Amino acid sequence: MTDDVVMAGFGGQGLMAIGKILAKAAMQDGRHVTWLPSYGPEMRGGTANCVVVMDDEPVASPVVQHARAAIVMNKQSIDKFEPTLVPGGLLVVNSSLIDRHADRTDLRVVELPANTLAEAAGSEKSANMVMLGAYVGASGVVSGASVEHAIELNFGGKKAVAETALAAYRRGFELGRAAVA
Repeated sequence: MTDDVVMAGFGGQGLMAIGKILAKAAMQDGRHVTWLPSYGPEMRGGTANCVVVMDDEPVASPVVQHARAAIVMNKQSIDKFEPTLVPGGLLVVNSSLIDRHADRTDLRVVELPANTLAEAAGSEKSANMVMLGAYVGASGVVSGASVEHAIELNFGGKKAVAETALAAYRRGFELGRAAVA
């Protein structure tokens, strides 16, 4: 079964990092994976997105026209990617930075104040981890244990940073799972 997700927002919000973490977790779960980054012309503050495709069979192409899910961290991203999702798709929205609700009624939507939740977990820089957790909790595309292991690997010897990231991820996971229950 194929699962794909586009993760989009401003450069510097950690979207490439959570894309890589998700890809590592999917590989740990025995799935075939592609990760395709895309950057705007600016280094920080410009647009950035990545697409992760996970499948039980080899992935033919990393390019996705109509994703099954989107994690959107800013208003430009919801405006761009909401219309492209497949009917019944999953839209995870950072309501800390997006001041509107989804326009489409044929999507499963999880809205959460990721920046606020990340700050409560120890660092607003972990808003990306809250969003990753919400996506994994709502979709079940990979095991929670695989994601937690991938987060620990991602932060290597930075124990305090990894603990904050894990706390933010776990909070997002709980809220994502509760939103679709």
